[in-house]
Amino acid sequence: AALVTGAASGLGRATAIKLAEAGADLCIVDVNHKRLAETAAMLGNAAVLQHVANLADPDACSGAVSATVARFGRLDALCNIAGIIRMAHTPDMPREHYLQTIAINLNAPWFLSQAAIPHLLETNGAIVNCASSAAFIGEAYAAAYCATKAGLVNMTKAMAMEYARKPIRINAVAPGGMMTNISDGMSFPAEAEMDLVARYSGLRGLVEVDDVADLIAMLASPAGRSYHGACVSIDAGITAG
Repeated sequence: AALVTGAASGLGRATAIKLAEAGADLCIVDVNHKRLAETAAMLGNAAVLQHVANLADPDACSGAVSATVARFGRLDALCNIAGIIRMAHTPDMPREHYLQTIAINLNAPWFLSQAAIPHLLETNGAIVNCASSAAFIGEAYAAAYCATKAGLVNMTKAMAMEYARKPIRINAVAPGGMMTNISDGMSFPAEAEMDLVARYSGLRGLVEVDDVADLIAMLASPAGRSYHGACVSIDAGITAG
């Protein structure tokens, strides 16, 4: 039984499909109930729980875990994929945008993990966090986003060390730019220097969403048994140098 956040579209949806194809029962979580239902219709014969929640609320995070266990009687994998990016000149970023970025990208994985770990310890389960190449390089006009993704990587490592002697596995993936709903809605601030943006755009184009979903599904499954405390880069070379 797997819980996948951000499942209404993009990487979350692709991950849910990969896990369903592998035979998992799924709790799919998102704030967008209409598109969440569209994802559910793509999951074939998998047992699916659609759970609508705003993960900026810590109680909603623990509620999603409780709903999964109530429905399926267990939890084997938590895939923290929901994310948001707001591009801005740092002095101009509205406070609410900064707080929303922290709440979705960093706080939600924390509160979801906090609720999920007791159940995952019972099943020798796994947590897979979705970080970003932005965790490792400075990206102009994305300071808040970079901060959350760097924090998520070290959160992953710290939790992995905390449970180094337990069978649970805690890992992250760090994709480069993908063509998802997040990037579709991304706009740069006025007077942005695009040569600075080009420094983190990569030479090989965008990363395929399905490739990242395959990696997440592997890390969430017994096939990822040798990974613990890792952050696996899948960014077409953006962070190579």
